Amino acid sequence: MQTQKLDAHQRPLDEAAKAEAGIASPRSLSAELDVTVFDTMAPLEKDWRALELDNLTSLHQGYDWCPSWVGAYRRPLAILRGVCGPETRCILPVSIDRSLVLRGAKFIGANHSNINTGLFTEHFLRRAVDLDAHCFAESLRHALRGKADLLLLQNIPLEWRGQKSPLGLLPLVQNQNHAYQLPLLENFEATLRQLNSKSRRKKFRVQSKRLEAIGGFDYVAGGTAGEQHAFLDQFFAQKAERFKALGLPDVFADAETRTFLHGLIDIRGGDDFGLEMHAIRLKGENEGHIAALSGISRKGDHVICQFSSINESVAADASPGEFLFWQMISKLHGKGVTLFDFGLGDQVYKRSWAPIETDHHDVVLPLSFVGRIAGLAHRAITRSKAHIKARPGLYKFAQRARSKIGV
Repeated sequence: MQTQKLDAHQRPLDEAAKAEAGIASPRSLSAELDVTVFDTMAPLEKDWRALELDNLTSLHQGYDWCPSWVGAYRRPLAILRGVCGPETRCILPVSIDRSLVLRGAKFIGANHSNINTGLFTEHFLRRAVDLDAHCFAESLRHALRGKADLLLLQNIPLEWRGQKSPLGLLPLVQNQNHAYQLPLLENFEATLRQLNSKSRRKKFRVQSKRLEAIGGFDYVAGGTAGEQHAFLDQFFAQKAERFKALGLPDVFADAETRTFLHGLIDIRGGDDFGLEMHAIRLKGENEGHIAALSGISRKGDHVICQFSSINESVAADASPGEFLFWQMISKLHGKGVTLFDFGLGDQVYKRSWAPIETDHHDVVLPLSFVGRIAGLAHRAITRSKAHIKARPGLYKFAQRARSKIGV
């Protein structure tokens, strides 16, 4: 449940206003929409880059973000483009994930994205309130026929910063994971007032004193490309140790994932960036040791924390991970950022920083008989995970069981 909204939702126009504005009827819009599939990105670049200028479009659907994943994983593409007349009105960047029996059509990089929106023109969004849901679904089915068994578009907020998603018209299941956001206000003082600022400041002072007691620290933001890539490799090492201690598989271990994330570091355009590493680097007796690392991405006024880690062998009692968040968030003020996103997954530190909790949903649209079976399975598994996560005792038991069997 989204407990706080940043912008007022734009209310749909009434019928008289639609007529005056020349907006067509629902039947007309559904009849106009023509969806086709592309197996490469290049023919869509001009339209794609125009659509992604919308500040509310997820960076995970960016034209520069997607090739980094495509180049690393080399999955076949089935990019959906919707046109009304001669104009491109929407793009859904989809790749095909093949298993032994299922061809799943998912957002490019779905396993590495914290929020997905698709790309839509303002004109389409304004008219989408009248789009016929059945016709919309059938147009996607027709375009993907023979290419996939299931259209599975995950981690979609049905309303994002006041804008409703047209994808909410399609068959849905609520995702088991929620996302957590912190609005950045006019200054850091104002931002902290949204939280328990007294407790937050006390914790920061304790952390600072503990770090100073062992020689001090440097907060490192950005740096050269070489330094950024080296920090990312250190993150992989820290995470590997953490997963090993928990008896869990290392989700960052495969070469494709590492190639993809290294590729994001090289994506920069103005104030935006694909991935930027931030670190707490110790001084004194622990000179050069990296106590905490975090990778963040930026598009427009929206910054997403993609991942974070700590070195549990040094300065762990100073909570260097939380200390790093203080440094990052405080330094982002005055730089055009209005939302710091902690991403998917319920963690205590996220709830302590984030007054906004956002539900995500998955589009589950079967395209074949096999897809119907897989869709039912996805719904059942997702609902089971949500049921477990909503019950702390059961969730802890599931985590312990998972660590014992190593999955």
